[in-house]
Amino acid sequence: MIQPLSYVHPTAKIAEGVVIDPFVTIHGDVEIGEGSHIMSGATIFKGSRIGKGVRVFPGASIGAIPQDLKFDGEDSLTIIGDNSTVREYVTINRGTKALGYTKVGKNVLLMAYVHLAHDCVVGDNCILANSVQVAGHVTIGDWAILGGAALVHQFVKVGQHSMISGGSLVRKDVPPYTKAAREPLSYEGVNSIGLRRRNFNDEKIREIQDIYRTLFVKGHNASKAMKTIETEFAPTPERDEILQFIKESDRGIMKGYLAK
Repeated sequence: MIQPLSYVHPTAKIAEGVVIDPFVTIHGDVEIGEGSHIMSGATIFKGSRIGKGVRVFPGASIGAIPQDLKFDGEDSLTIIGDNSTVREYVTINRGTKALGYTKVGKNVLLMAYVHLAHDCVVGDNCILANSVQVAGHVTIGDWAILGGAALVHQFVKVGQHSMISGGSLVRKDVPPYTKAAREPLSYEGVNSIGLRRRNFNDEKIREIQDIYRTLFVKGHNASKAMKTIETEFAPTPERDEILQFIKESDRGIMKGYLAK
């Protein structure tokens, strides 16, 4: 169902059941999966790979070249996973030679005016609320939620199942399972409500809370806290993920709990 007032490049690969509304522009070297809907005024640029059941709302721009002066016209991709939603005026830039792609996972909601810069990777089931602005080379883990107008510095990592308050300036890495808020961005507890919604039991949530108390609340420096966690907590996937995340943090993690 391609409306005659839209433009679809003859080399674009459009699957069965795709709806393309009037005034859409789709460039060459684009693939759109079954059942997707591209709405009026959206533009899909070269190198875009859009999955099945994706909804792209009016004014969205997917796959435009990076806003990076080092970009030299190299081939790269923008990948949107199945059943994701790209709301009005979202902009997603394609990758550079640094990574080669910008990727949004499955079942992701990008609300209006979100910007994803080049070489970003957003996991599955994430929500980025209105006007979240994400600089280049950022990684966001599965199930993360970023509140409206959050600003994320380049190369930051946001762990899975984390939640960041609206309006936050995210200059440091946010470990998995946590809530982050205030200025400077600080630990506000474990995202226990989100974890329960995703079938984490009370025992597992208490384990995660105890790990983060050791790291953020008890006044240890980072190296002592890490050693304490390694020696006093039995190995579990969650413990090991937290430790690995911190060890691999290039920018450093957010601040610990700050008394109000």
